[in-house]
Formats: sequence, C-alpha cells, structure tokens
Amino acid sequence: MVVDARDELIAELRATIAQLTAELAAARAEIAALKEELGKSSKNSSKPPSSDGPAARAERKKKSPSGRKPGGQPGHEGHGRTLVPPEKVTQRIVCKPDLCATCAVQLHGEDPEPLRHQVFRLPKVEPLVDEYELHALTCPRGHVTRAELPADVPRRAFGPSVDAAVATLLTVYRMSRRMVPDFMQDFFGLSMCPGSVVKCQQAVSSAIAEPVEKAHAEAKVAGVKYCDETGWREGHSKAFLWTVVTATLTVFVIQARRTRDAAKIALGAAVVGLLGTDRHGAYNHWPDVLRQFCWAHLTRAFLAIASRGGASERVGTALLAEKDQMFAWWHRVRDGTLSHATFRRYMKRLQDRVWYLLQDGARTCANTKTGRTCQKLLDHFDALWTFVYREGIEPTNNGAERALRHAVILRKLCYGSHSSHGSRFTERMLTVHATLHQQGRSVLGFLTDACIAALHRTEPPSLISAASPVQSPPA
Repeated sequence: MVVDARDELIAELRATIAQLTAELAAARAEIAALKEELGKSSKNSSKPPSSDGPAARAERKKKSPSGRKPGGQPGHEGHGRTLVPPEKVTQRIVCKPDLCATCAVQLHGEDPEPLRHQVFRLPKVEPLVDEYELHALTCPRGHVTRAELPADVPRRAFGPSVDAAVATLLTVYRMSRRMVPDFMQDFFGLSMCPGSVVKCQQAVSSAIAEPVEKAHAEAKVAGVKYCDETGWREGHSKAFLWTVVTATLTVFVIQARRTRDAAKIALGAAVVGLLGTDRHGAYNHWPDVLRQFCWAHLTRAFLAIASRGGASERVGTALLAEKDQMFAWWHRVRDGTLSHATFRRYMKRLQDRVWYLLQDGARTCANTKTGRTCQKLLDHFDALWTFVYREGIEPTNNGAERALRHAVILRKLCYGSHSSHGSRFTERMLTVHATLHQQGRSVLGFLTDACIAALHRTEPPSLISAASPVQSPPA
C-alpha cells in the first residue's frame, strides 16, 4: 500500500512538473513576444516613425557633435538669387553719392556698371470680373427671347483659374475646405463659401480625369516601376491609397482592399517590366526575377531578428553585416567608381553567404518568427537580387515611399475622403501634383489649361512628358 501511494504521488508530481514546465515555457514565450512588441519601432518594423515613443524619438535626435559650425560649410557652392533682366524690372531708382566718403569732395558723373540691388514686392491682386448681359428681346408677334450664354462660359460664378487655384490649395497645400475661402478673400479679395469650394473641386476632378487615366495606362507598361500603399479612409470605411512610380510618372488610386486583385488594378493585369516593392504578399503574382524586394524593409526585418537574442541575434547580426557590405559596393556603383560587372562578381559570394545564413535561421533558430521570416526570404530569394543582374532598378523602394509622404500628411489633416467622388478627386490631384513635380511643370498652369479645355470641349493637356524616354520592358 505504501509503495502504491508513493508511486501515485510521484506520478502526480511528475504531471504537475510537466504542467508547470509547459506553463513556464508558454509564459516565457509570451514575455518574449511582449518584449519584442514593446521594442518595435520604425527601425525594426513596418511601423511609421510618427508612432515611435518619446524615447525612440529622442534617441533619433541624438547625434555626436561634428565640430562644424551651423550653416553652409567651406567649399559649399552658393545659390544666390539671379537678378531679373532689366526689361522685367517694374521701376528703377538711381542712387548716387553726393560727396566723397573720404575727402568730402562733390561728386559728378555716371557709373557704367553700378551695383544692382533688387527688391521684390507683391502686387495688390483683385479678381477680374467678366459680366455677360443676357438681353431679352421681343419679336413683332410678342414672343420674348432671352440670349443664351456662350457655350464656353461657365454656368457658375467662377472660371477655370479659380477652379485651378482652389484645387491646388486643397491638395498641394493641404488646406481645408473652410480655410480656402479665407485664403481667397485675404489674397485675392474674392468672396467664396465652402459650398463653392466643393463645386470647384468637382469641376477640376472632371477636367483632369482623362489625363490621369492616360497616365495610369502609361505607368502600367513602364519598363521599371515601384509600388507601395498606405492606409486611407473613405467615409466611415477603411481604404488604401496605392501609388505606382516610374521615371516620369507617379500615379495614385484609392481602393477598398490591399489584396492581389487591388495590386493588379494599380499595376495592370499583365506583368510588364521590373517592379520594386516591399514583401507584401499582394505582389506575389509578379515573378521574383522581375521583382526587387526593398532592402530598407529587409534591414528592419534583420534588426528585428537580431533583437531576439540567442541564435536569432547571431543570424540577424551577420545578415546586417552582409547588408552593409552590399550597400558599400552599391554606392560605389552609383558613384561610378565600381563597374556593374565587377559588382556582380563581388555579389556572388555575398549571395551565397546570405543563403546559408537564411537557411541557418530557418532551421536552427528556436524563435518561430525568425524561422518564418528566413523561410519566406528563401522562398523568394531571387527577388533579393534583381537589381544586381538587371540595371535600371534600385535596391530600395524609397521612391514610392517618398511619393506617399505628402498623401499621408494630407490624410492626417483631412481624415481621408468623405465619398467616392472625394476619393477620385484626391487620387487624381495627387497624381497631377506628383507627376508635374517630377517633370518640373506648373500644377496651377496645368489645372487651368485642363479646365479651359473642358469648357471648350477640346483635348486636355497631357501628363505624359513629351521629353520622357520611351520605356520598354527588359528582356
């Protein structure tokens, strides 16, 4: 009986130990996950820098003193203002000294090359008002006929230049619909109400629809492009703002989803050209040999791996070292001090080392997150190195990310779009603004021309630059 009771107690204690061991392991895993979550920042995850806590922001601001004085450094090329030619000067004021500054002798004559100092002033701006008198005349039979407005005259109180200015203020300068009337009143003496602002917005959206649609079609067949997306809101629903960036075009589209079907709408159903993206699965329909993973995102993934300790720390640290070496060579390629052919030769061994490190992380690391990340990178290993073997594409997706920054600030100020019509206006205006900025063209001038073309029912201006090179998909 005593032996049976002892064996029963031992079995019970073993079961308790096993249960406690399992609970301890689960608790340790949960603590590790919580620590990793607390340690996430814009450096080691996809979180935006604005989400970093005060400590992380303070750490980013810490810089070791360089010992240099603020401002332009010795050898820096100055960028002084260019003088306006004489024919553009509004008025000329001649300043001559009366007496010599040294001996007080009376001075006479002319300086053939006087020092020119120009001061710029803003003129007082008042709106130009065109009044159309619509006469009503009576025929001998007593019928009254009133004249009609010409076909190319707006039926509203505001013309194309006002529509263009309002749309520019709303999107380019990120003003609210209530701020725009105040601006128009203060700067132009033009009285408006928020309802008129909305009508101007609608007129511009319709006028630029065709040029934007053609820009989308052109971006889809570009030989090299970059794509990214960010959160948006349409009414009370969550949406996503997608951007596609080429050498001469930047287009935007707002969609309800962040899926593969949504990516195909932004990029086109057919696979054309090289594509730079992050590792989001919506782009997985693009062949890895034509797709380039963003190494800025990979850097954050490697930092996350290195922060987990143990074998993960060893693998992550080694991957970061290989990344640093790769970028050191790549910067020399961009500077012209290293040929692309030599760069490819250097990269062969580095690629092998990265392959073995990822295999090590996928198979031997106890951390399941590290294993999953490494295995996913192995599954799409070719997408890490497209920029090595195909010239013209960058190893990062920074171009598309930069294109989204203006839109992200706009979203934070206006909280997204209130309707599908608002979304169409926003995506079209963002496309016009970003593309014309790339091409060095005037947004206000383009919008004015587009609104005039809409009134006259003529061909609108194009966003596709005539000077842009024809891009063909790589072989």
